[in-house]
Amino acid sequence: MKKENIHHKFDSLSEAHRALGLPQPRHPLISLINNATTQIQVSQPRGAHVLKFYKISYRPRLSGKIRYGQGHYDFDEGGLLFAAPNQLIGSNNDENANECSLYTLLIHPDFLWNYPLAKKIKQYGFFSYAANEGLHLSEEEKATIIAVFRMIDEELNSRMDDLSQDVIISQIELLLTYADRFYKRQFITRKAVSSNLLQQLESILETYFADERSLSEGIPTVQYLADQVNLSPSYLSDMLRSLTGQNAQQHIHDKLIEKAKEKLSTTSLSVSEVAYALGFEHSQSFSKLFKTKTNLSPLEFRRSFN
Repeated sequence: MKKENIHHKFDSLSEAHRALGLPQPRHPLISLINNATTQIQVSQPRGAHVLKFYKISYRPRLSGKIRYGQGHYDFDEGGLLFAAPNQLIGSNNDENANECSLYTLLIHPDFLWNYPLAKKIKQYGFFSYAANEGLHLSEEEKATIIAVFRMIDEELNSRMDDLSQDVIISQIELLLTYADRFYKRQFITRKAVSSNLLQQLESILETYFADERSLSEGIPTVQYLADQVNLSPSYLSDMLRSLTGQNAQQHIHDKLIEKAKEKLSTTSLSVSEVAYALGFEHSQSFSKLFKTKTNLSPLEFRRSFN
């Protein structure tokens, strides 16, 4: 019998601190582990694990080679890694497991309760990025991020008062806003890579339909595309959105409509047969998507074309 992988779960910040060999956090819902000044040797958790809180960490060194599709691109200035609650992070064969983070911010969702950030933080796609899609920082960006971490550290180690939580929340928002800006820069500075990515996706989708995989496997999914180009679904969608204004799902829909128009205009297949050939389980779903994208029903398109 195959042995099932058991992932350790950290339900509280206190439990995480114990696993790292650190004293108990000063606040039960937020903690900043400052490896730049601590005199305690921080031990890294081994293997994959699940946190019940947000984690934002800055590593002085990320992998010097960033992989995009079939290419690798140098960027050696370190960067940020993000994880959301209940997300599996790390692995038993993680090459970077022994690399220490300089700063690690742990935020329990309850700390954000009753603040707009509790909802807004879930809208940042980078909390779903894979480790190899971390935010790689320039020297100037690194200085900015470290300055924000130091402000949070100073506030957490000051005497807490009625405004302390408001101040820390605003500092977290500032950190996330900078991360969002710098990720957009990361996409923009790799537009040549993104253009190549568009060509790759076009080829992948074209082959998928040419091989009639849609008949047996249904409509291609964002996860399928992401797997083909070695990116996470969230990172793929955000990269495409920065280049074209559309996410990966919208690109798939555009390809479906393109293939549908081709079949409706060059074959005598019924609408149901076209829907089935493209991977739809129900022709009504196909007709609804087609109408949304073209303002015409499939039959109306066929008639107008003829």
